[in-house]
Amino acid sequence: MARAFLLLLDSFGIGGAPDAADYGDLGSDTLGHIAEYCAAGLGDRTGLRKGPLSVPHMVSLGLVESARMASGSRPAGIEEPARQRGLFGAATEISRGKDTPSGHWEIAGQPVQFEWGYFPDEGDAFDEELVASFIEQGGIPGILGNCHASGTVIIKEFGAAHMKSGKPIFYTSSDSVVQIAAHEESFGLEQLYELCWTVRKIVDPLNIGRVIARPFLGSVENGFKRTGNRRDFSVPPPGPTLLDVASAHEREVIAIGKISDIYAHHGVTDMRKANGNEALFNETLTAMDDAEDGDLVFTNFVDFDMLYGHRRDVPGYAAALEAFDRGLPQIAKKMKPGDLALITADHGCDPTWRGTDHTRERVPILGFGPGIKGHSVGVRDSFADIGASLARHLSLPALAHGRSFL
Repeated sequence: MARAFLLLLDSFGIGGAPDAADYGDLGSDTLGHIAEYCAAGLGDRTGLRKGPLSVPHMVSLGLVESARMASGSRPAGIEEPARQRGLFGAATEISRGKDTPSGHWEIAGQPVQFEWGYFPDEGDAFDEELVASFIEQGGIPGILGNCHASGTVIIKEFGAAHMKSGKPIFYTSSDSVVQIAAHEESFGLEQLYELCWTVRKIVDPLNIGRVIARPFLGSVENGFKRTGNRRDFSVPPPGPTLLDVASAHEREVIAIGKISDIYAHHGVTDMRKANGNEALFNETLTAMDDAEDGDLVFTNFVDFDMLYGHRRDVPGYAAALEAFDRGLPQIAKKMKPGDLALITADHGCDPTWRGTDHTRERVPILGFGPGIKGHSVGVRDSFADIGASLARHLSLPALAHGRSFL
């Protein structure tokens, strides 16, 4: 029996979604545009990175060919090897929406086949009745923000008023989400979590996917900065996922980063938190030492999305991809005969695109491990094929959705 490692690069889309126009994202391509900007010198930043995008290990696994399958174009400035050494392909999302739960759940075998609830892009995000419920049931003096906003921008705008008034900052995005920002010290981390649980119950009838606690620290004088104590309060997936099936068959499911939150803690046997891609990578290496035959390790590398995609930071995104790529030999070194690692993503977040939201894109499938031979798995009809393939690899029962490419 073998082990499986699912490495999800949050927002690392590769373009080409057939329904991108329905989301206003026709032409978006996270990898393609980052590569284009880097090749043109627009992805340079002194002291961070310079020159064409350099991700040789992912390229050797078939990243360039995966991108060509997805979007019909080759990422600029990246040399393609004569032969790929991993399995490679692209996957098309069939879930409604382009948010985090939709992508993650579909990957694990549960596409979202219903409509999420959303809040307005302009004007007040939350109506008077909803705000009144937040205040009364949450036991708070009021709220600040009440708009569609970037998380870093809104704490800069309202951080001081929040600390003075005790009113938490409420905002939303293009996702089905309520985000609540509060100062860890002046408001309190546990109070923020309790408030999020309360709001979770209030918005359940609206079919809102997540309520996210966004704690921050700092001061007016020194500026405010979000901490690593974020928590996502998600609704559960609509049915059993790969995680549920694995844990039901007495396998360890080690969830690293925000994975456990996204699946509402269903199917997770070991939850491990870490702040930032480097810490998440190191925790993944530790989990590889701990995982036994038949176990699943599932990591979400959040910085690609949270720090660089949403902030439209091309050099930062490129540097993060290069750092992840440099670490891949450490993953490969810890793999045992029969192990399989898959690299993929949950949606796009093209840092060259308009706005600050996710983009509807296909995602890469890159697989490697001892004995894995280089071959194409083509363009898959659903992200669910990833979960179906991992279920087969782990000798688990077939999932409700998806077709294995193994």
